[in-house]
Amino acid sequence: MRTRNRTVVAAAAGIVLTAFGLSACADGSGDSDATTAATAAAGGVDLSDVCPATVVVQTDWNPEADHGHLYELVGPGYTVDANQKTVTGDLVAGGKPTGVKIEVRAGGPAIGFTQASAQLYTDKDITLGYVSTDEAVQLSDKFPTTAVFAENDKSPMMVMWDPATYPDVTDIKSLGAALKDSGGVIRYFNGAAYMSYLIGSGILDESVTDGSYDGTPANFVAAGGKDAQQGFATAEPFIYENEVPAWGKPVELETIHDTGFPLYPEAMSVRSGDLETLTPCLKKLVPVMQQADVDYITDPSTTNALILDLVDKYNNGWVYSQGVADFAVTQMKDLEIASNGDNAYVGDMDEARIQTIIDTMTPIYTEAGAPPKSGLVATDLFTNEFLDQSIGF
Repeated sequence: MRTRNRTVVAAAAGIVLTAFGLSACADGSGDSDATTAATAAAGGVDLSDVCPATVVVQTDWNPEADHGHLYELVGPGYTVDANQKTVTGDLVAGGKPTGVKIEVRAGGPAIGFTQASAQLYTDKDITLGYVSTDEAVQLSDKFPTTAVFAENDKSPMMVMWDPATYPDVTDIKSLGAALKDSGGVIRYFNGAAYMSYLIGSGILDESVTDGSYDGTPANFVAAGGKDAQQGFATAEPFIYENEVPAWGKPVELETIHDTGFPLYPEAMSVRSGDLETLTPCLKKLVPVMQQADVDYITDPSTTNALILDLVDKYNNGWVYSQGVADFAVTQMKDLEIASNGDNAYVGDMDEARIQTIIDTMTPIYTEAGAPPKSGLVATDLFTNEFLDQSIGF
């Protein structure tokens, strides 16, 4: 069951940086560095002349299919550090080594729930990190980041409800009205940024919200359908119907994206001050990431096996099944979470969408006591310059 709350308004008032020393993993490719570089030069993409010897990526949670585009980059013969919750292997493009390694670090509990953008500044060995748009706005003054690739066009964050209890509810707004009549509530992680938006925009009345969600199904099940709950469209609908026997039936949902909160989730981002230095690497690496995204959604089987292997080896209480992984990929396609957006290539970000998040969240974060960077505009937070417009779904 997911327990993460990726962006927390309350945290804006006082972000605690976790002193978390992550050691580099051993080379797990089974090949020497010389062999790897030679293979890259012989017929694949060669990153060895422009990228770090090990490209280190900090995620925001445990391994899951939502991160499949990233684990798609990890070649066979990888090495797992179960203590540090990292996996290291050849960084591959189309299955071929690129001459460098990739180290993927789990987030969430593995780094004391520190936000990935803050972790980028705690550990300068990290090359890229997962930073959602609202987090980039939130920390733009203290920890500025620039997104270079958005692997998903929409966030899977959603609110779910029981369609048997609320047969006439079609979206979160109508759900809010129904809950006022029934006395039910939407449970969510206290301080969630999107809930501040839903209340502030008038979509929900604060009286039907309850910030006591703890990541378990107990209260939702006990309410018997009266209450609604936050979740991820790529996980909870399958889990509650198939893996929570006390519930065991479908739920209905609407994504937060579809209410008018169009953030880019977990965008691959760098420290803004390092953008110029990393540009030669990003020119080659970002198209590799684009293709990995397409390849994963097209055939996720090998990468999902890796994800499940990591969940097993990390053994930190995170439960994730083959069924959820397969469902997640289907949902990413069906709900157009993973898509080209409004053009023919994957990974680009829209300036107007990002400005919407800035305009929406700046007064909320300011009221919380940690205003974003003064004069922040969308182009401070992203660039599409490294994308290959020929790579898409």
